Amino acid sequence: MIDISITGLVKEFEVGSKILDGLSFQVDTGERVGLLGPNGCGKTTLLRILTGALDYDEGDVVIAPGKRIGLISQIPVYPAGYTVEDVLDTAFLPLKKMEEELRQLTIRMGEGHDPAVLARYDKLTAAYQTGGGYETETNKNKVCNGLSISQEMRGRLFDHLSGGEKTRVNLGRLILEDTDILLLDEPTNHLDLRATEWLEEYLERFKGTVLTVSHDRYFLDKVVKRVVEIQNGKAEFYAGNYSFYAVEKEQRYLERLRQYEKEKAEIERLSETARKMHEHNTELLHKRAFSIEKRIERMKAADRPTQDRKMEVRFGVREFRGDEVLSIKHLAKSFGDRTLFSDLNLEVEGGERIALLGDNGSGKSTLLKILMGEELPDAGKVKLGPTVRIGYLPQIIHFNVPERSLLDTMLYDLNCTAQTARNRLASFKFRGEDVFKPVSALSGGEQSRLRLCMLMDAEINLLVLDEPTNHLDIQSREWIEESVEEYEGNLLFVSHDRYFIDRFANRIWMLENGQITDFRGTYREFQAFRERQKLLAASSAEKNAAPKVKKEKPKRQGGTKNLEKEVNAAERAVTRAEEQMEELNRQIEAASSDYQKLQELYEQKEKLENETLELFDTWERLSAELEEARG
Repeated sequence: MIDISITGLVKEFEVGSKILDGLSFQVDTGERVGLLGPNGCGKTTLLRILTGALDYDEGDVVIAPGKRIGLISQIPVYPAGYTVEDVLDTAFLPLKKMEEELRQLTIRMGEGHDPAVLARYDKLTAAYQTGGGYETETNKNKVCNGLSISQEMRGRLFDHLSGGEKTRVNLGRLILEDTDILLLDEPTNHLDLRATEWLEEYLERFKGTVLTVSHDRYFLDKVVKRVVEIQNGKAEFYAGNYSFYAVEKEQRYLERLRQYEKEKAEIERLSETARKMHEHNTELLHKRAFSIEKRIERMKAADRPTQDRKMEVRFGVREFRGDEVLSIKHLAKSFGDRTLFSDLNLEVEGGERIALLGDNGSGKSTLLKILMGEELPDAGKVKLGPTVRIGYLPQIIHFNVPERSLLDTMLYDLNCTAQTARNRLASFKFRGEDVFKPVSALSGGEQSRLRLCMLMDAEINLLVLDEPTNHLDIQSREWIEESVEEYEGNLLFVSHDRYFIDRFANRIWMLENGQITDFRGTYREFQAFRERQKLLAASSAEKNAAPKVKKEKPKRQGGTKNLEKEVNAAERAVTRAEEQMEELNRQIEAASSDYQKLQELYEQKEKLENETLELFDTWERLSAELEEARG
């Protein structure tokens, strides 16, 4: 069954400039579809058209009859004085109406016996139960916990929330409504890692249809099964997740380029043939030459396929001397009675690339501000190495004079020539008339790009980034990643972009409950470490909960020595499996442009993950037996 059908859709905001130009595609019931394309291509416009918030000029848009549709980015206006709790409760309005009718029916049944009233009461009670009427509070608490909507936040006025908090609450409301078709417009933008992972798990269980716009490549890989890319107002289709799309898109470009080069060579051959025919100066050959030239004209209709140019970006790196980059001793910070962190002790050495992770509000940005000297700690100190020079990209970008143009901002702040300023702006995709725009007219993503542009060529050896990919489309994120890849100094960054974290971090700082878990390794290794911790905690809790019944076990042959050997062998097997996993990850990275090879490697990886869990279970069981045998 088709849930969404779009045929020949045209939308024009300015005469002669069609943002959607004959867009056609359909989404079947239960599908998970990613809607991709650069910023400004019409993705959000399409979602607003689907909800009826925006009209269109031509074409047909059909939503399956009876299907409820919800858009995350579209925040309704609620009555003055509505709290977050009130907003969440609007999801249960149909159930509230049932409750009121059931109350009225109960009164009528007490007044006398009426079979029709009794039949209606039974039918409505069944509908109320099926609709989750007896589980509204439980479901609401689950959703609030998953999306980090605290009990304190639930009591606050909705109008007083930030834009990100409103988006999060609205997402919770739509989930509680159990909408048939979910339209998600950048759903992870205002979620921390924990809430994003919760949303991914929810969407795995969700039985309805999902159409999502997202620049979170990890999220797209986990959630979507098909990609629709909007290019020049039309749709191009990819039958897989984001990783499949990225490989397939490159292959399609190369194929179109090969075809173009082949046609170009054929045009050159035919042109030479026509020229020679004309030189013979006979009527017959002239006619044949004219016929060939008409054929050449038809072939010239195909343009050379293009690929978005990469940003020509490079950080200047200052020479670093010594091992000590940054030292944090007994650092503490509180706001009122709320402690963000206390007694932090950390050392950073040359060559490290550190991801600072944690839930929203845990204190990540505050810690960066203390390191940058923008905030004072309550206790402790921060010491930088004597040759360290920092380049900093804050989460909220400020410019000294936002009314200045991009070009003047570069000239005043960097004291460079106009030609140097224009060249550097052009390398960051600010070209032509764009350089004369006031900085205040730029989007959040464009302001981040401009600030990074101003950092380029500065001689730095510690780059500090606070959410560097926020508000950027996938293409812009890849540009930033290319520039960071070229940078050879130390890196400390806060990010919720798991692709970015996975690509650059070789050390993880997880800030939670006022302390930092310092893990030396990649993000994938950190995830595996956390998963092992969860398994151990669950196993420990199960053992503690079980009644203490002493069981007589047959003694093993060889006593504890053989058991120790088995434990050591199991531990070595787990280590080998983890080493194989690291090697597989390296192979996956190297095979990023070979889709068939990638598929094989991902299958091997899935099999190895299952084997590793089994090996870990064996090691855990043997370790417990050894501990018991030692008494």
